[in-house]
Amino acid sequence: MSSGIQDLVVAEKHATSEEGDSASDLPPANGVARDYELKCALINKCMQEEIGFGRYQWQLFVLSGLGWLADNLWLQGLAVVLPAVEQELNPSRVEYAVLAEFAGMIVGATTWGVLADIIGRKVSFNATLFIGGIFGIAAGGGLNFVSFSSLIACMGFGVGGNLPVDGALYLEFIPASHQWTLTLLSVWWAFGQLVASLISWVFIANYSCNPSIPFGECPRAQNMGWRYTLFTLGAVTFVIFIMRYFVFDLQESPKYLVAQGRDEEAVAVLEHVARRNGRTISLKVEDLHRISESSKAPPASWRDSLRRSFTDVSFSHIKPLFSTRRLALNTTLIILIWGLIGIAYPLYSSYLPLYLEARGSPSGATSLDVTYRNYAIVSILGVPGSLIACYVVDLSRGTGKFTVGGRKMSLAVFTLLSSIFMFLFTTSKTQMSVLGYSCANSLVLNAMYGVLYAYTPESFPAPHRGTGDALCSALNRIGGFIAPLIKIATTPKTGTVSANAANGPVFVSAALFMVSAFVTLLLPIETAGRGAL
Repeated sequence: MSSGIQDLVVAEKHATSEEGDSASDLPPANGVARDYELKCALINKCMQEEIGFGRYQWQLFVLSGLGWLADNLWLQGLAVVLPAVEQELNPSRVEYAVLAEFAGMIVGATTWGVLADIIGRKVSFNATLFIGGIFGIAAGGGLNFVSFSSLIACMGFGVGGNLPVDGALYLEFIPASHQWTLTLLSVWWAFGQLVASLISWVFIANYSCNPSIPFGECPRAQNMGWRYTLFTLGAVTFVIFIMRYFVFDLQESPKYLVAQGRDEEAVAVLEHVARRNGRTISLKVEDLHRISESSKAPPASWRDSLRRSFTDVSFSHIKPLFSTRRLALNTTLIILIWGLIGIAYPLYSSYLPLYLEARGSPSGATSLDVTYRNYAIVSILGVPGSLIACYVVDLSRGTGKFTVGGRKMSLAVFTLLSSIFMFLFTTSKTQMSVLGYSCANSLVLNAMYGVLYAYTPESFPAPHRGTGDALCSALNRIGGFIAPLIKIATTPKTGTVSANAANGPVFVSAALFMVSAFVTLLLPIETAGRGAL
């Protein structure tokens, strides 16, 4: 055993003996049992000093990133097909499709996130995109608006559970020195919008009815672009599932395993990851057993865990997130932030093609081409936003308890800038100003999401991380469900939307981003510079 890990084992054994037999049952400040916290310290040290960031982590980074790509692929994918869907199927309000998507995502985020804490991360990691891909392809064949929206809701159930699970699983396999790569995952989110915009530009701009054709009179044969787009997005999602399930040898999270008392399996996973990286580890099962006698209990089967968790209505994973005043405040505020952004982001981004079309696009045959070209340009600008976020999240300096920088300050600044650029967007009068403000907003929005997706799982302890992420994601999706209702209330049903009419939803979105920025400053926990439990 390396001297660093040996010293840590001895120190933790001594600390545990001084605290008494019931030390592992005491509720610490981070909401987890003491024995689990000490085991995590061993795992983190093993990850940092012996396993490192190697082949396994890079492969997991790509596959987790592709999951993030799939999430935004469908958020933006639905946005880009809405105008063509409305022209062909002529629903009373096309926004109902967005309601259906977020209804599915609400259920998916809650279900898959909680299941990740009950039966493990692997099932949720793989099943979400399988469901999303199958129903995404099927949505392209929708015969009417009801069937289309129903299939979109089923797709949302799968894809909606993807992000909270991916972030939690990835975080639990990387050393503390590389937790900044969790922020880098947001670059895949930006690529999701870019891929959706490029695919839609190819298909919708070339295989759609002329915008001058009245709604409901556009024949299916002349309007296949949006269907081709959904077929392609679904196929991309299903290919990602195949890569995850059949190509990559995914291991269960070692921190989830020790939380279940399955120390032998946790060490076996660490040894497997070390071999994949061309390393060896000195950590032994006995080292984990020394920390608490409770670790010697026989591993619980997934059926026992499932029965026990649902008997408690999964409150066993929710209550620890509010076990101390500091953690309860942080949990409440971060959930609130996710809810506010959940309303604000889709209220702007889910209808951006409509807003772009309403502001400055020329009429006639080139209108669709210009609109989707501009949307592709806006999407490209999201990529550097994620890279900027990676650079600034760990910048921190200060004196005493006052600190400038880190996750919280970066999140507040990017969120406030999003609000400012949205307000400026409503004042634009020319195509160039519309495109310029949209590009600037795309950059800071992706930077904001990069920091938010890094901070959130870091702020929750691993035994309850899936549930914490699920609560945040569920509130975010509930916000997304509310956004179309605001859009319906603030814009008329006129087929096309004027520039002035489009301002209403954008004003609401900008105001909510501003509120979110100030709430961020109240978060009591800063996660920069420390290893995640």
